[in-house]
Amino acid sequence: MLFPIAIHKDRGTSYGVTVPDVPGCFSYGDTVEEAISNAKEAVVGHIETLLELGEPIDFKTTAIEELRTQDAFRDAAWGYVEVDLSELDSKPERVNISLPRFV
Repeated sequence: MLFPIAIHKDRGTSYGVTVPDVPGCFSYGDTVEEAISNAKEAVVGHIETLLELGEPIDFKTTAIEELRTQDAFRDAAWGYVEVDLSELDSKPERVNISLPRFV
């Protein structure tokens, strides 16, 4: 799933990242590249925490064009982070395998 991210930079600070479609998910980095990488880790960590707490995981993504109109993101640069939500699925799955008897 592609999550839009808003990247902010104020004079004398690191790059701040907000993930608008994941409420409460923020990150930062000293470079744009680091900020984007940290944002992906923040999304994964945020979702893992929600799963551990038994909270529902039902995210939708909003188009950047729509997010740009919001005052909080007016001066932001935009990008995307890709998170494979299937990797976070903790439901058990039955698997049949065959092994040699001596194993």
